[in-house]
Amino acid sequence: MTKDSNVDLNKGLTVFSSRRYVIETFTNKFTESIIDHHAYRVSWLCEAMGRQLKLLEREITELSIAGLLHDIGKIAVNKEILDKPGKLTAEEYAEVMRHSEVGYRIIVSVKGMEKVARYVCHHHERWDGKGYPQQLQGEAIPLHSRVISLADAYDAMVNNRSYRKALSKNAAVQELLWNSGNQFDPDLVGEFIKIL
Repeated sequence: MTKDSNVDLNKGLTVFSSRRYVIETFTNKFTESIIDHHAYRVSWLCEAMGRQLKLLEREITELSIAGLLHDIGKIAVNKEILDKPGKLTAEEYAEVMRHSEVGYRIIVSVKGMEKVARYVCHHHERWDGKGYPQQLQGEAIPLHSRVISLADAYDAMVNNRSYRKALSKNAAVQELLWNSGNQFDPDLVGEFIKIL
């Protein structure tokens, strides 16, 4: 190994370490204060879905990281709103909706995380174009974002939330099927159900 390649390797390891530190710091703060284990379950479902779709290993890693960080923008949302047991007001819902763009800004600030940031930004887009933040429709929504949307929704349904009790696995699958083609990519719904 030459001196130059040693320097390049050390620079690469330093950049990787810095990214990892930033991600772990945000993730630890985020998971302790807001989401409990939701992010880890979404990340696991995203990884499993990436394997089901036979994505490249690099793409699976990006998908898994994006799944882990998908709600990181909620650190900018008032905790009382996130924990509210009843229906949100229009103003409260607007504040919650900002989290995907806030998450994008946090993640994109880490060099080399631009793709992950983009996937996080669009994880609340809907197949029918009625999502946010940009009302993207169909395949204009990044594939990874469409996967995160499914994993996020499924995990939210099968676990207790401040505003409702958990659904059974079967009831959650029925919801995914019911929303296939409007909220979710219909092709991905079928593949997602296979990994459950």
